Amino acid sequence: MLIIPGPQARFCDGISRRNFLRIGGLGLGGLALPELFQAEAQAGIRTSHKAVIMIYLPGGPPHQDMFDLKLGAPLEIRGEFKPIRTKVPGLEICEHLPRMAAMMDKLIVIRSIVGARDEHSDFQCMTGHLSRNQPPGGWPSFGSVISKLQGTASLAVPAFVGLEPKMQHRPYNAAHAGFLGVPHNSFRPGGDAKADMVLNGVTLERLADRRALLTSFDRFRRDVDASGLMEGVDAFNEQALDVLTSSRLLEALDFQREDKRVIERYGKGDPKPHGDAAPMLMEQFLVARRLVEAGARVVTVAFGFWDYHGNNHKHAKADLPLLDQGVTALVQDLHDRGLEKDVSVIVWGEFGRTPTINKDAGRDHWPKVSCALLTGGGMKTGQVIGSTDRLGGEPEDRPVDFQEVFATLYHNMGIDANKTTITDLSGRPRYLVDGYPPLRELV
Repeated sequence: MLIIPGPQARFCDGISRRNFLRIGGLGLGGLALPELFQAEAQAGIRTSHKAVIMIYLPGGPPHQDMFDLKLGAPLEIRGEFKPIRTKVPGLEICEHLPRMAAMMDKLIVIRSIVGARDEHSDFQCMTGHLSRNQPPGGWPSFGSVISKLQGTASLAVPAFVGLEPKMQHRPYNAAHAGFLGVPHNSFRPGGDAKADMVLNGVTLERLADRRALLTSFDRFRRDVDASGLMEGVDAFNEQALDVLTSSRLLEALDFQREDKRVIERYGKGDPKPHGDAAPMLMEQFLVARRLVEAGARVVTVAFGFWDYHGNNHKHAKADLPLLDQGVTALVQDLHDRGLEKDVSVIVWGEFGRTPTINKDAGRDHWPKVSCALLTGGGMKTGQVIGSTDRLGGEPEDRPVDFQEVFATLYHNMGIDANKTTITDLSGRPRYLVDGYPPLRELV
């Protein structure tokens, strides 16, 4: 396993975190990639291919400047943005999200997400759980759970892929496979790592010789093994070889193969770094679609930098149109390809922002309420769920817990989150959510 530490990034909490690229390497004593696939094989390959794309907005986007504008509030609360009508009668959103407004019949807005903590972390958005009082090994992310329960849909494409654009500094990196173990961590083909997913001078003939040598080392153990373990190791090695010798994964990552009209619909984004994070490149959305189409079950994307403690409206005015274009291009793409019932998409951040604009024209952390945008997965679109009070600071109607959203996503994947368990390191079975049902408005 090759680990390349990337440049550091600092958010407002002052904590420095490094980005790592983990690249499956070919070794004499075995393969790194088989570790990613070993647990995926336990449940077999499903005949249907459902998928989820999670778009995480690091830093916490301002809910009251996106989907929950408060014109009746004082100026220091409502801000300078104006609402516009959408395709759903009675539902208005920010003027800087015109593409979303035009396709709101395909989208779902949740205005009343509750239960967040005041901490910069992707943990709750990726796992559905709080980071405190975790079981031994820690809670696994959603993609890791899907990897464990459903395995791969294509031997040449990992079940769980974590995307990050070139130069992206994953700011938090708190969510991982937890007690499910390294084999179920996301496969991260970020930056220049794509060049390492080829054989790098090792011919197929030489690769066959290495495989034969590995087999000869294991022959004695295979001869005396009555459990079938060695046969399993062979299968995992075969899957790793499928990734290394098949062009399917690399082709999915190469978005330039796409029709130029589709690439133009997604746009290029902004190459300049945003805050302490990376450029906002639209290719992430397109590659996510290509990956789920190629066989990935869960693809995660970190997009932009939304920690607006200063100049909230100036930053949002620049960033919201990019999010608007990327998300709507992805949604339209899924519909054009007939994937809207199989692929669920969620867009959200770790918390909301304060109702009151501070002395630096920014909004601070506000875990009491936040928002989310969903689409696809066979859900009932064209609606808004929940509401907040006049100031946008407290849920007023239909508070929605993070775990309700996760129960819905599991449901869309064909999993009953309240009946399905995974076993932690102590041998204790753990339910996927703590008794929360899927959102009744959506399923």
